[in-house]
Amino acid sequence: MASTSGLTRRRGGGGGGAASGANDDDSRVSSPVPKRNDDGDPRTGYVNSANGERVAYDPRDISENAERSKQPKLTLMEEVILMGLKDKQGYLSFWNDNISYALRGCIVIELAFRGRIAMQNDPSRRRFPLADRIIEVSDATLTGEVLLDEALKMMNTSEKMSVNSWIDLMSGETWNLMKIGYQLKQVRERLCKGLVDKGILRTEKKNFLLFDMATHPVADGGAKEEIRKRVRNVLTNRTVVLPPSQFLPEEMEFRYIRTVTMVCAAYAANVLENALTTLGHEARERAFAQVDEMLAEYSQWPFARRTGGSGGIAANLGQVINDEINKNKTPKTELQLEVVAACLSVFTRLDSLL
Repeated sequence: MASTSGLTRRRGGGGGGAASGANDDDSRVSSPVPKRNDDGDPRTGYVNSANGERVAYDPRDISENAERSKQPKLTLMEEVILMGLKDKQGYLSFWNDNISYALRGCIVIELAFRGRIAMQNDPSRRRFPLADRIIEVSDATLTGEVLLDEALKMMNTSEKMSVNSWIDLMSGETWNLMKIGYQLKQVRERLCKGLVDKGILRTEKKNFLLFDMATHPVADGGAKEEIRKRVRNVLTNRTVVLPPSQFLPEEMEFRYIRTVTMVCAAYAANVLENALTTLGHEARERAFAQVDEMLAEYSQWPFARRTGGSGGIAANLGQVINDEINKNKTPKTELQLEVVAACLSVFTRLDSLL
């Protein structure tokens, strides 16, 4: 039974909008008050050695640039929706009931990857399934991405809830009218407009008999092709190697875990097949068997250790991801990755995967 938000009801699911424009203060990354020199002057400038003049800067800009240099050009949600868009027509399949729900889950995952939210550090949480464990805001600093910041503000100002509850509420999957305000509206359209701003899509008007609709054909085919190559790399190669790019910077933490999560999210959103169109029938079947295994392995915490996927595909993936976790291992990052696993466990309950 489809709800008014275009979602397919999940079997056995547990657990319980703002305009895209934001004012300048809300869209900036907050930073501490600048330190002072011995002279009492704020450290908001430096002396240009060429002419001896003092050059002013905003320390908030430096903190923004330092973080953004480690982040991919596209968010997880943008990669998933870009995979689902028809290149020339610029719209998603009208029969896709899962993508709206999956995109809300991607928002939670992206906030976890960026260190903004984590699982509540309570030893008793292990008595509950992953999806029913409580998450909390560990860093309220805004990300500069409108949808992420809108979700982050809601989480920071409301009662603490489980992963499953947050995804449900942001999707509008609730009968509690007191919580209907948690729904994130027009997520697909706002993501497409964000991709237009980044030069990946363009906007056109298309007539559908009785009404006109804004469509977003692909303007930069290189971005979508890079995503497709990354998907095929993980699902078809015996050894997975992810070369650095603007979409997956070398200095970014958890590059391989993020890629696996993107593939699983695209599968849950029912758009993964669009990246496998160049494969033959048998190769596609093996790829779907591989992503089935990955979703089962990475929807639990700690992640299941792999010895190789179907037919030896991605045989090195388990070791590479284990190395990533050990390299960045802290109590906080483990709690963040637990949120990622919890979201993937919610994805396993979508009807299309049963």
